[in-house]
Amino acid sequence: MSDKAGLLGQLGDLNKLRKQAKQMQQDLAAEEIVVEEGDIVVTIAGDQKIKDVSVQGIHSADLVNALNKAIKKSQEVAAKKLQSMTGGLGGMLGR
Repeated sequence: MSDKAGLLGQLGDLNKLRKQAKQMQQDLAAEEIVVEEGDIVVTIAGDQKIKDVSVQGIHSADLVNALNKAIKKSQEVAAKKLQSMTGGLGGMLGR
């Protein structure tokens, strides 16, 4: 097998992995988890996005937005740390 054919095969494998990762993200986003603790109910999707929060039956869109911003920032910090450890390979996987 030539080096060119080997490289094309690796790119095909990488493309397959990207498609699988994208499908997994979509599947996770469709999942919904509800946690109840006393008078507090939190609904979160499998992709870690808060869908709803209620305290004593009162819903707050501002609270949901603030929690989602905090989660996103923490994910960005984690991604940067992982990227520095992997030497930027995450970019090859479509992130």
